[in-house]
Amino acid sequence: MKASFQSDESLRDTLKEVIGELGLSAREFSRVSEIPQSTLYKILSGHREPNITTLRQIVRTIRQLEGPGGDFIAIIAARPVLDKISEKKMRIGDRMLTLREYSATNIEEAIIAAVRAERDGASALVCAPIVSPTVEKLLGIPVATIIPQESVVRAIEVAARKIE
Repeated sequence: MKASFQSDESLRDTLKEVIGELGLSAREFSRVSEIPQSTLYKILSGHREPNITTLRQIVRTIRQLEGPGGDFIAIIAARPVLDKISEKKMRIGDRMLTLREYSATNIEEAIIAAVRAERDGASALVCAPIVSPTVEKLLGIPVATIIPQESVVRAIEVAARKIE
C-alpha cells in the first residue's frame, strides 16, 4: 500500500514482487482478485494506473491470501544467519506465512527480540537452542528450536583442519 503513494513504478514493482511471493502468476492473481486479466496486465506493464476501486481490491486480495495480520513466524538469529534466508514468505499447507527476521547478537538481545516478536503478533518463533528453553517460559506462542546439525559438522571439520 505504501508503494502506491511513492510512485507508479514503485507500485508496479511491489505488486509484481508480492504476487511472486504469494506463489501466483498474474493470471492466477487476476482470477482470485476478480480483477480483469487485461486490467492487471496493463497495471503491471505500466500502461495503466489503478483506480481506487482496483487498488482496494488488490489490497483486499493480498490480505486475504496472506491470512490474518499476526500470521507470521519470527526468526531470531545473528545477522549472518538471517542474511542466508532468501524467502520472506513460505507456503505451509494452504496458508501463506510471512517470515519476519529479528537480529540478535547475544542471549539478552535474543530474549528481548522474542518478547518484541510476540508483541508484534507473531504466531510462532524460531530461535537457537541456547535461548529456546527460556523463551518458551516467557512466551505464549509456540517456539521451535534451530538444530544446525550440518553447520556444526562443517564447523568441526574447519576447526580440525586449522589444528593440523
